[in-house]
Amino acid sequence: MSRMRFGHHLPKHYFVTAVPLCLTLVFNPEVGQAETTVHGSLSIGFEHDTNVAVDELDRSSNLSDVGRLYDGNLRISHDFNDSVSGKISYDFSAIDYAEFDRLSRQTQSLGAGLNADLGGVKAGLNYFFTNTRLDNNNFLTYHRLSPSISGFASKRWFFRGAWVYGDKTLERRPGRDAVTHGLETDAYYFWRGLRRYFNIGYAFRHENSRADRFDFEGHLIKLRAVQRFDIGAGLSTLEAGIRYEERDYQSVTPSIGEPRYDDRLKISISFDYQMTKQINWHFYANYSDYQSNLPSADYDQTVVGSALEFSF
Repeated sequence: MSRMRFGHHLPKHYFVTAVPLCLTLVFNPEVGQAETTVHGSLSIGFEHDTNVAVDELDRSSNLSDVGRLYDGNLRISHDFNDSVSGKISYDFSAIDYAEFDRLSRQTQSLGAGLNADLGGVKAGLNYFFTNTRLDNNNFLTYHRLSPSISGFASKRWFFRGAWVYGDKTLERRPGRDAVTHGLETDAYYFWRGLRRYFNIGYAFRHENSRADRFDFEGHLIKLRAVQRFDIGAGLSTLEAGIRYEERDYQSVTPSIGEPRYDDRLKISISFDYQMTKQINWHFYANYSDYQSNLPSADYDQTVVGSALEFSF
């Protein structure tokens, strides 16, 4: 695949860091008084991976494996008035591999945020914390702070822009600890409302790591198409997407004697079938082609998975 150019170049004790909090606040113009809602879901499934990898460490096994999937989340939403509302959420996800059990991982997260109507435009502030364990050992912690602004430009076009600050720490890999600054922008075109819409997005990221060889600037472009059908007990959803990311590293990587570059292409498709009001069947598949002049970061991967989700 030819390279596309855009310019120059998850912990402490398990209980403490396993309680990440994600607070997101969503404006609802139809709410006139305080109201609190609670909902959540649990899911279990299986996944087949043709190349089990740890992307954060630029390592791939070049071997396939099957893993059991476990996911759960809880959302508590509160509408303060007709222009401000909030949500607290907790998420847990895990994959247990049959052969590569040392690469099995568990991720928990928690967060907080606030959005407000500014007269046709919504402003928000969101904080997110996540903790990941690898083979039951502390692996990665990540903090993300993101103020945003969004709104409709017309009946069908919706835009969102955000500044992103991130801080990640990897256990036993101090050189990869990094602070990130970035910009994100998304445009949504609602062809048939939420029944059929498209999303195109662009993101810029500057990552400053403790070790200079891991510093990079990255550009990402994504495109998604979503179609909902009246199948089963409710609306079932078919989604397809493609994303391309370019990373240009700022310093020489000693093992290759030159600055590193990465080109990352990912194609994905998913289908959600609403079996009943509380039970959803989820199927997904994606193909990733990671090209890099660093041999350990140059590989491809295909992942296929399926899960049953129970909501409440």
